[in-house]
Amino acid sequence: MYYIPYMYPHPYYVSNPSMYNYGRYYPMYWPHPQGWGIENQFFSRQEGMNMTDFGGHPFVINIEDAAEQNDTFRTTLWTGDNLQVTLMSIRVGEDIGLEVHPDVDQFLRIEEGEGLVQMGDNKNKLDFEESVYEDYAIMVPAGKWHNLTNTGNTPLKLYTIYAPPEHPFGTVHHTKAEAMEKEHDA
Repeated sequence: MYYIPYMYPHPYYVSNPSMYNYGRYYPMYWPHPQGWGIENQFFSRQEGMNMTDFGGHPFVINIEDAAEQNDTFRTTLWTGDNLQVTLMSIRVGEDIGLEVHPDVDQFLRIEEGEGLVQMGDNKNKLDFEESVYEDYAIMVPAGKWHNLTNTGNTPLKLYTIYAPPEHPFGTVHHTKAEAMEKEHDA
């Protein structure tokens, strides 16, 4: 008559149910049971963000909440050998900046706000334009020039996945100006 889901996703958790509490106390993600240096780094709306790059270790997070709470232009959240997840917040009227990644495919997901995405084979000929909104996903093939401009009245909150990683482990750029300066110095 009624469906009652099984309490534990894997049988071996039954012997130690306290190992994972499935959001009872920490609603955004569960740390690895051995810690691996990420203890006391819980993300919550009450405490704000305390993010570092958790790459190289198993990691689970509510990506929508993380993206919406992020106030930095760019923060790498997880950097592995073959993939990188980065949070971004684009101020009203600003853009990511026209760029191309010759050997990197890129996925962007809009969590809040609205914008205009442009792409093309040449930086002077961006012949693909599309308005994007909350819950839209953007796929950028390697070698494609692209830009994303915030056309809304609030910051554009998103996360992006690079495969392979594009930025150094632990990258944090608080503003676009800081990002441009650090990329120019590199």
